[in-house]
Amino acid sequence: MHDHDTTGRLASFADVLADQLPGTWTTTHLPTDDRDHRSYLADLAELAERIWDLDLAAASLAEQPLQRAAVLSRPDGAQLALLDRHDGGDGFLIAPVAPRALPDEAYRGVREPNGIALAGDPFLDAEAVASDLLVRYDAALAEVRHNALGGTQPSQPDRLVLTWQPDGSIATAPIGDTAGPVLTEAGFVQDPHTGIYSLAADDTRAQARAVRAIGPQLDALGITTALQHPTSRSAPSAAPSTSPPPEGARPSRTGRAR
Repeated sequence: MHDHDTTGRLASFADVLADQLPGTWTTTHLPTDDRDHRSYLADLAELAERIWDLDLAAASLAEQPLQRAAVLSRPDGAQLALLDRHDGGDGFLIAPVAPRALPDEAYRGVREPNGIALAGDPFLDAEAVASDLLVRYDAALAEVRHNALGGTQPSQPDRLVLTWQPDGSIATAPIGDTAGPVLTEAGFVQDPHTGIYSLAADDTRAQARAVRAIGPQLDALGITTALQHPTSRSAPSAAPSTSPPPEGARPSRTGRAR
């Protein structure tokens, strides 16, 4: 049986923290009252497998199996797991969660964003999550999502990279959720698990109009766009484009254990 008082404290903290983070976040609590014991153990085991950490959270899970957690989810597919601490400290641990739908190869060479310890004040802790954890997590997410698209340059908070796909569609994985509404309005469809937005090639004229339309809208939000494509394929002529960043500006890469 789980401790309802402890579970309630973690759940309440997660709800307040989610409200303080930039963007829109929702919370899911494990265990839930509508799941039987075997089902919620399976949910916890699946979450523990996807926690993207080789530091504090990994050490904690090695000592104590996951018994309860709260998952904070953003519309673009980003997730954070709020965990109990077992090191004698107050507060909680919060760790990034790897998207379940991306292939293992996409993570190869990407540095783990790792989690951080929280003191237990959701208002102050939200600042640490936003300025530290989310910065590293968003950069890592962009890199693995673009690795899944074929090793293209990842997007940046102020630079959206659109990538031609073999079937003629265009895909992109923006950092954060600022660009999402613009992409959706233009006809891009987001995969809820990977966070990747895709624009079908059924109507190439409509596709080109959509690409042209999002440029000024994103520019007004302080986001430039770049369209990458194979040399054998021509991009829509009016699509905005910028040069790739210099090599030194790319995220560093180390191995990731899966």
